[in-house]
Amino acid sequence: MKQHLHIIGGGMAGSEAAWQAANAGIAVTIHEMRPKVGTFAHRTGHLGEMVCSNSFRSDDHEQNAVGLLHWEMRAAGGLIMQMAQRHRLPAGGALAVDRDPFAESVTAALKAHPNISVSYDEITTLPEDGHWIIATGPLTSGALAAAIAAETGTEALAFFDAIAPIVYHDTVNMDVAWMQSRYDKGETVAEQTAYLNCPMTKAQYEDFIDALLAAEKTEFKEGETAGYFDGCLPIEVMAERGRETLRFGPMKPVGLTNAHDPANKPYAVVQLRRDNALGTLYNIVGFQTKMKYGAQKTVFAMIPGLETAEFARLGGIHRNTFINAPRLLDDQMRLRSRPNIRFAGQITGVEGYVESAAMGLLAGRMAAAELQGRSLSPVPDTTAMGALVSHITGGADAKTFQPMNVNFGLFPPLDGVKGGRRGRKDRYKAYTDRAKADWQGWLTPQALAAE
Repeated sequence: MKQHLHIIGGGMAGSEAAWQAANAGIAVTIHEMRPKVGTFAHRTGHLGEMVCSNSFRSDDHEQNAVGLLHWEMRAAGGLIMQMAQRHRLPAGGALAVDRDPFAESVTAALKAHPNISVSYDEITTLPEDGHWIIATGPLTSGALAAAIAAETGTEALAFFDAIAPIVYHDTVNMDVAWMQSRYDKGETVAEQTAYLNCPMTKAQYEDFIDALLAAEKTEFKEGETAGYFDGCLPIEVMAERGRETLRFGPMKPVGLTNAHDPANKPYAVVQLRRDNALGTLYNIVGFQTKMKYGAQKTVFAMIPGLETAEFARLGGIHRNTFINAPRLLDDQMRLRSRPNIRFAGQITGVEGYVESAAMGLLAGRMAAAELQGRSLSPVPDTTAMGALVSHITGGADAKTFQPMNVNFGLFPPLDGVKGGRRGRKDRYKAYTDRAKADWQGWLTPQALAAE
């Protein structure tokens, strides 16, 4: 009789955890509350649905820690990366996908796996028996969040996350906007022209900032407190930090030449990235917002090229929940007070689709090994996977713990490499070379054990 693993949540982490455990020979049941119980941000009942963005960020596995995480997930036979590649869209050096077909393919692959079943039900309490992974993500249901808080003896930590708007491409004024990736990045013409760019003069930028600051915004409920994750700040919050903040952030004009007026450099540029394979939808990059809907339409109409643009989706804001993982989890991602339960994904305090799926991959492999009585060596902290899981299970200070993206600052230092900005390219390449060798070394014994 096969050992059984239950996974609560069918997002990035839950889907990847199920795939890894099932491929190891474990019977898996995914418990997903959608579509019976919806959330503010989700639109479908698909597994692996992308909510905030359609981008897995940089795919550069030699100079970028996120790209390295992509590489490690691919080397481990990850489902999320496999389906992302299948539904990839031109996005310069980034890995962006057609989100609906992507989620449909993730769902189909999981349902077709002989070791996986899906139960559409809401789990509202912490299970007493059996082996479980909680991968409910930042939008954990109120009942389950309360059960977690009761068990851990602390209120769930939280931060506010925002969603960027999406526009219909055929409503963009292409007499003003043009297609170009920053620095013409990419190997093909499609990659080099993956982004839609809307230029601003200094006067237009200043007027835009004034309107942004004055716009009516969603207010928090009384008694509701949480910070923002710095990697996903609403544009109004960025503008409040300084009038030039956006121009050195998502609206930076560097690496771009206005095809309609090459002689004049824009003072600022708003970029839009393709959101589906048809090229009919584009999301405004970095424009997460908490402005009210009416204000969004007014303010975004001030962007040259978007004066008459129509929106497929306006931006929004929602509360994300995560646990104090360094205090609550052991090095196998198990809840210290209930070791039959593991946590994975964004609820552990990692931030981003890629990091969430990566922690699901590890949790699935760890659970499978435990169920089969196999010994699993620690994940090398020299790898992207290992650096991230080490951070959330003890490397971070529990007193100041906040959500974290993968980055080279989490990696153990290298000896004999040049520091500072001038040595960064060689240093990052050394980090990724070391990580790839160590990751392959960690995977090999597992592959032999599974045969």
